[in-house]
Amino acid sequence: MPPGSPASAPRSSARGGYIVGPSFDWVFLLSPPLVALLAGIAIAGSDYSLVPHVFGDRHLTWAELTLGALIHAHLVAVFVRSHANPAIRARYPVRFWVVPPVLLVAMFASPWVAALSAVTATLWDVYHSGAQTFGFARIYDVRAGHDPSAGRQLDFALNQLLYAGPILAGVTLSDHLAAFGAFDDLSLTLSMRAPATLMGYQGAIARGLFGGGAVFLALYVGYYVRRARAGARVPWQKVFLLVATGACSVSCWLWNPWGEAFFIMNLFHAVQYLAFVWAQEGPRLRARVTGRGRLGAWLGRPHVAIVAFLGAVAVYGFWAQLVSAHLFWCVTIVVSLMHFWYDGFIWSVRRGEIAA
Repeated sequence: MPPGSPASAPRSSARGGYIVGPSFDWVFLLSPPLVALLAGIAIAGSDYSLVPHVFGDRHLTWAELTLGALIHAHLVAVFVRSHANPAIRARYPVRFWVVPPVLLVAMFASPWVAALSAVTATLWDVYHSGAQTFGFARIYDVRAGHDPSAGRQLDFALNQLLYAGPILAGVTLSDHLAAFGAFDDLSLTLSMRAPATLMGYQGAIARGLFGGGAVFLALYVGYYVRRARAGARVPWQKVFLLVATGACSVSCWLWNPWGEAFFIMNLFHAVQYLAFVWAQEGPRLRARVTGRGRLGAWLGRPHVAIVAFLGAVAVYGFWAQLVSAHLFWCVTIVVSLMHFWYDGFIWSVRRGEIAA
């Protein structure tokens, strides 16, 4: 039954409009942007963030190691939904079982495919991050009893503006364009000239974003004011999430005053995603293993199950952050691309696929 349907309304109302519940939402969905901001400020200029250490053949700071592992852990967690959920897995056999190995072989065989995939992953990550906040905002709308299609395009545009806009107009654009270095041995035009050309237009892009963004924000607020006057209740959780995320994005991507933009933005994004995946898929996974003997009964215990889930994705996360062999690097890029792609169709508020 879709979460926005009458039958699911009592359960949503009992939660006070929260996605999972007050405590869970505040700890894992609503407060992470601000907590991550404080964490980034706390580590700025510290040995944790600045002093590199040797890990095999990698030289990383503790911040780079732990954040990188967390990023990779949340990327691989998508497979808990796509491949470990029988209902979802059965819908897209080609996307889940054919595309990943074909892409991996193509990347390993062709430097051009590998470089293009790496750049695509960086750019897609920006789009995907805005889409995640958009998804949470839409779920809060459904929990408040709204039509999941009402205002959908405006919400999506707002979240892309809040996330991608500060990157395009801010000091971290050059850091994102560094991904084009994947073409260093293949094309001077793509590795250096294309990023330099875009940087040359950044001033014009920034002016367009500030002007157009101001007009859009006025239209967005006006739309929701009209809805509120017509009797629609705009969920305050959604408002808080958008304001907190927008404040982090603008302060970090646009100005990066603490030098920890990537740490802050990726930290809260990964925490939110891991928590949401577990909230949606954890009960089903526990139910599947509980009846399978003593080991299953033990693994089905709430605390054991969540430790097993986090431990499994963490092992991959640290492995992915430390590997250097080309084949293994290709695996991490494939996982990243599948994460961004799958997330676009395995969670649907409109189809009622989010647990009520």
